[in-house]
Amino acid sequence: MKNSLIQKYNVPGPRYTSYPTVPYWDESGFTNQIWIETLKKSFLESNVKEGISLYIHLPFCESLCTFCGCNKRITKNHGVENPYIEAVLKEWTLYCNLLGEKPKIKEIHLGGGTPTFFSVQNLEDLINGIFSHAEKAEGYEFSFEGHPNNTTYAHLQKLYDLGFRRVSFGVQDYSEKVQKAIHRIQPFHNVAKVTFWAKEIGYTSVGHDIIFGLPFQEIEDVVDTIEKTNSLQPDRLAFYSYAHVPWIKGNGQRGFNDEDIPKDDEKRKLYEIGKELLFENEYHEIGMDHFALKKDSLYHSFENKTLHRNFMGYSSSKTQLMIGLGVSAISDSWYSFAQNVKNLEDYYQLLEWDKLPVYRGHLLSTEDLLIRKHILNLMCQFETSWEDSANYFTEIPEILIQLKEMEKDGLLIIGENKIQVTEEGKPYVRNICMAFDLRLKRKAPETALFSMTI
Repeated sequence: MKNSLIQKYNVPGPRYTSYPTVPYWDESGFTNQIWIETLKKSFLESNVKEGISLYIHLPFCESLCTFCGCNKRITKNHGVENPYIEAVLKEWTLYCNLLGEKPKIKEIHLGGGTPTFFSVQNLEDLINGIFSHAEKAEGYEFSFEGHPNNTTYAHLQKLYDLGFRRVSFGVQDYSEKVQKAIHRIQPFHNVAKVTFWAKEIGYTSVGHDIIFGLPFQEIEDVVDTIEKTNSLQPDRLAFYSYAHVPWIKGNGQRGFNDEDIPKDDEKRKLYEIGKELLFENEYHEIGMDHFALKKDSLYHSFENKTLHRNFMGYSSSKTQLMIGLGVSAISDSWYSFAQNVKNLEDYYQLLEWDKLPVYRGHLLSTEDLLIRKHILNLMCQFETSWEDSANYFTEIPEILIQLKEMEKDGLLIIGENKIQVTEEGKPYVRNICMAFDLRLKRKAPETALFSMTI
């Protein structure tokens, strides 16, 4: 049964960090003025009540990892740091001038690229610059991504002093042959060192990111990686599928041949064996591809049904407004999305002209908002209900037809105006969300846009 399900459901599909997904944004009805209007509306509704979130994109890396799909700039020239920090703070100043009153920041996430490419002093200047115009909200949570090869004790200590309590380290896989294929040579002792440092300093959540389906990866590699991971006891784990999309990312994902990548049943075995080992080590499944120990805030949020998902991934709390700073960063006002320009030189030029560096976006329709609610529920709680929109769903029978087919396959249970994903269905949650994705149904992509769901 499992093999037939894999054959049936292993199709290209979104990961749903947003709905609509970026390729389905309607840019024709979007302007920067619309973005500013929805930004202000959301800020007024949410700043005092819950605060706002900031995602700060730090794009620089010293070397290219061939599994990576992020927007990055490869350089060993650290002279790029100061101009970039100044530009991000200029962008933040433009936003603060628009917002009027002082923002209360609930969440900050430093992503990349490699945030720890930047010096300790420059990261301190960045965070202090942010709070020269803002204050911390009650119950704030700040996090960053650290590269085990270049994260220093000083990085961890300074960011802790600035209020950061969560850090995630990219592990991927400990096999030397896999690391060589993805150009990420990273010994276990480097990961162990930064993990122990973070715990010693007092970080309350240390996470590791592990990928299955990488080139040359075999079952023994996944077992070895998870056994080594368990010896370090990170508080949370992302154990997710490698997204092979070389037609989008170009040569950065052409460091190996397609036949070197595990596929279908072979790839699924890597996941199922890894997942079973995580369960044995008392990690609990939290949303799609995420696992946590019971002491971690992500587990508590999942249990309390307050888990949230956005462009930063899974979060233990929700804010209505998330502002993205930096080249290619995406913002979410809840009513609209806006993305910054992807080219670094364009980003600098627009800020020099005192313009927000936004170049595209999407204004969500009433239908978008409704569908997004259901997709978020499925991604964060493995269930959703439509009591408040029952009439709406009876008018769209293709959604229910597809859900009934999935129920026959054991992926979900349909109740009265609700569905619940089964244990068997959790690996297929992307496919279940696709049943709700009306924009995808109405217009199938002409070219490949997404990685395979399984």
